[in-house]
Amino acid sequence: MSDERGTAPWWQRGVIYQVYPRSFQDSDGDGVGDLAGIAARLDHIERLGVDAIWLSPIFPSPMADFGYDVADYCGIDPLFGDLAAFDALLAAVHARGLKLLLDFVPNHSSDRHPWFIESRSSRSNPKRDWYIWRDAETDGGPPNNWISDFGGSSWEWDAATGQYYLHAFLKEQPDLNWRNPDLRRAMMDVLRFWLDRGVDGFRIDVLWHIVKAPGLPDNPVNPDWTPMQTERDRLIQRHSTDQPEAHAISAEFRALADGYGDRVLIGEIFLPNHAHARWYGPPDRPQVHLPFNFQLNENDWDAAVLRRVIGDYEASLPAHGWPNWVIGSHDAPRIAARIGEAQARVAGMLLLTLRGTPTLYQGDEIGIGKIEIPAHRIRDPQHFRQPTLNIGRDRSRTPMPWDASANAGFGTTEPWLPLNPDWPTRNVAAQNDDPDSILTLYRALLALRRSEPALSVGAMTLLDAPDGVLAYERVSDGRRLSILLNLTSNAATIDWQGTPLLSTLDGDPEPGMLRANEGIILI
Repeated sequence: MSDERGTAPWWQRGVIYQVYPRSFQDSDGDGVGDLAGIAARLDHIERLGVDAIWLSPIFPSPMADFGYDVADYCGIDPLFGDLAAFDALLAAVHARGLKLLLDFVPNHSSDRHPWFIESRSSRSNPKRDWYIWRDAETDGGPPNNWISDFGGSSWEWDAATGQYYLHAFLKEQPDLNWRNPDLRRAMMDVLRFWLDRGVDGFRIDVLWHIVKAPGLPDNPVNPDWTPMQTERDRLIQRHSTDQPEAHAISAEFRALADGYGDRVLIGEIFLPNHAHARWYGPPDRPQVHLPFNFQLNENDWDAAVLRRVIGDYEASLPAHGWPNWVIGSHDAPRIAARIGEAQARVAGMLLLTLRGTPTLYQGDEIGIGKIEIPAHRIRDPQHFRQPTLNIGRDRSRTPMPWDASANAGFGTTEPWLPLNPDWPTRNVAAQNDDPDSILTLYRALLALRRSEPALSVGAMTLLDAPDGVLAYERVSDGRRLSILLNLTSNAATIDWQGTPLLSTLDGDPEPGMLRANEGIILI
């Protein structure tokens, strides 16, 4: 990989910003965000300084899982607008020099999709094999022991045709059969539809689920499972995920995308490093450009732990593999809720200075923190399937607060989920011109990343540091930047050298130390 920004593809040197469309901006007063609302807020995204926007699903859907149950892969749900509204948004995004990525959901469709309606109409229907149907066991039970990621059996009985169908998530999300060549061709046509329309790439949902083992054998029991874990984790998903044949499909996706020029594919993949790295594919048959890396979400906020995580991840990458990092998403707890706003500022510096492509989630740039959703307003089906675990994702999907006006400027009516409780003071307008706000910090970090090739495409070396401090350097064309991050609420003594370019705190850094909750970038 080149250390020169000018020769690196945009997806290596750039930053991706995830928009959850339901919760970004409501333009028509129904309490749900939409495409016209996103278009109306592009000034914020452009001023922030990111390079690409990834939209969570906007396709027609019954919304059993809020768009991840797709009923038409080549349309727009009326909640969000229509194809004309999408084309207008795409044109507006491109006019600002930004890219637009869509969320492709290939593992499953909605049970309302015409394909599944045909598939379940009879055992002899031509589309029967587009989904995964099996006879009951001799006792009438499910074909195997697989557990849905949302809890309960992965199999749903269909009385009309006398068989079970497979669903890795909700029963309203039947799994597609990627071993069927007709289904495979139809889904490749979906990608062509959107690429022809001008989209710049895709985030591919649960890519490692896409193919199941032949014969669908039982998954082995997880001997380390405890009741504090999800029901899914009672088993090791050896036969229901990460099958060898899935990599051939991933390579087919990549070949198609490469045929359109400068596009990017991002695969959602939760696997250990050695298995995760295989999703890059070999150099002569590459797969996704960026297998999503969630390790900053999944590990303790501790300097020693993160140093090990970063080092192990970097060591696992193939020579042609480009890293990437995430600290927030529509599925993960808010970073400020996890570690507090002071450390969330440090996390922002970490995300935007590590080697690799960062993905920033809407609202993290203003430090949205803990949000309790009243019981009567909980919407996430994952919560209702396993309520005792309190793992609902609504708290990460609350509406974007834009200003201190009614409904935080999100829309003219009460939004579909509650706002963050401190929205009158924690909103974009309140932070826009505040030199000490976390939004101002994010803009400064993104501007520095853009002006300093070392921060975007430079090499990285982890450095020794005192307890509680994470340190590394980035180098490009002989220009060397050091990043020192104090992951604690106590001052740390460290003999740093150089000129500070940016601190996460106001005021000048103090020589020979890091203040509590301080990160600094030095030249």
